[in-house]
Amino acid sequence: MHYWDGWGIFSLVVMGVGTVLFWALVVLAIVALVRYLQHTGSRASGPSPAEEVLAERFARGEIDEEEYRRRLQTLTEHRRR
Repeated sequence: MHYWDGWGIFSLVVMGVGTVLFWALVVLAIVALVRYLQHTGSRASGPSPAEEVLAERFARGEIDEEEYRRRLQTLTEHRRR
């Protein structure tokens, strides 16, 4: 009696394709997780878009230092909530 009697080569092909698809999904899930973690990590550590606009306005001289610091404090307090 042969091991593959009754199943034929079709089952071997299906198992091979299934194994390849399984490992491809595992690799894709790991890549997606790493990208997600990198994206959330970089967002949390950098300044917000509002803080960047505020810094640009201060650099152009549109607002003075006192107003810059006051608005920056308001933004950072809002960010913590």
